[in-house]
Amino acid sequence: MIKEEGRFRYIETGGSGTPIVLLHGLLGALSNFEGIISHFSPTHNLVVPILPLFEISLRSLSVTKLVEYVDEFIQYKGFSKVHVLGNSLGGHIAQLYTLKNAEKVESMTLTGSSGLFESAMGTTFPKRGNYEYMKHKAESVFYDPAIATKELVDDVYATVNDLKKAMCVVAIAKSAVRHNLEDKLAEIKCPTLLIWGIQDSVTPVWVGEKFHELIPNSELVKVDRCGHAPMMERPDLFNIALESFINRVEDGTFIENRKAVTVLD
Repeated sequence: MIKEEGRFRYIETGGSGTPIVLLHGLLGALSNFEGIISHFSPTHNLVVPILPLFEISLRSLSVTKLVEYVDEFIQYKGFSKVHVLGNSLGGHIAQLYTLKNAEKVESMTLTGSSGLFESAMGTTFPKRGNYEYMKHKAESVFYDPAIATKELVDDVYATVNDLKKAMCVVAIAKSAVRHNLEDKLAEIKCPTLLIWGIQDSVTPVWVGEKFHELIPNSELVKVDRCGHAPMMERPDLFNIALESFINRVEDGTFIENRKAVTVLD
């Protein structure tokens, strides 16, 4: 159930321990995180701020503005420490938030994240009015096209056929290109988990490998038969990897600079 408090809209499961803040992508619905929420809600407080992708004025809309929103939201909630997890654009926001608030971030998890390879986001106007084309584009994001349900395709189609929303999508994508983080990633010192689909066609697996090379305390998990959204496509494997990582961070057994690489099938 979505809570609305002032200018913030969000989902929160409640629970103890350090909150896990989940950051969605540019065209990512909240349903993307259903597997994570159902798995972790018995043991953690899962918090999903709904990013104001279409509420900020077009003139000032940028990745930086979205990071400011997340920063203000976490301050509003009074969280002193958080685990941040981001998919696609949400991963980009997670990196920028972590760079700005290192003392607050207990761990960072990126999956199919932007931040290094932005041409994948597309900086031209989305093709509008053609449902079959949009259906094909949505299906191509996943290893198994059946993951792109009619509801998901309808949501994407409605967004790109709304002129203002389509302009917002392009504005954010262009802003992301301007915020390539290759030269900044070495400054991220917190434990970091990278979960990447081996068949990701949006941010290919070599992007995950590059993040792994550049972020000092990172571990890389490659998931086979999986595209751009491992938490939706292979939720069981995703949750096993994430749970192991968060447990080691929280009990102090995470080993820095180990640079582990795991392949899951």
